[in-house]
Amino acid sequence: QVQLVESGGGLVQAGGSLRLSCAASGSIFSINVMGWYRQAPGDQRELAATITSGGITNYADSVKGRFTVSMNNGKSAVYLEMNSLKPEDTAVYYCYAKKGPFTLWGKGTLVTVSS
Repeated sequence: QVQLVESGGGLVQAGGSLRLSCAASGSIFSINVMGWYRQAPGDQRELAATITSGGITNYADSVKGRFTVSMNNGKSAVYLEMNSLKPEDTAVYYCYAKKGPFTLWGKGTLVTVSS
């Protein structure tokens, strides 16, 4: 079992920054991808950014150049540095992990960007 717990969400003005953290615990030894998805009200959940255990990153076009995803060496935490935030970044941000064939999710943290 792996547990993913997010922190760092909140309210920020447009143009501001936030850093999300996700702590992974339990059987993390075969996690090979971690990252963040997000879901805005009325929308489907979508990719924000992911990073593999080898350090390869993938970003949604809408966040490229503004968001940075990183993972610690022990694969026990993943971070999302969000800069130049826009109102359209408002969403619940979910921590994501891929462990073999299994996809794991945190419960989410709300990010609200005011204009």
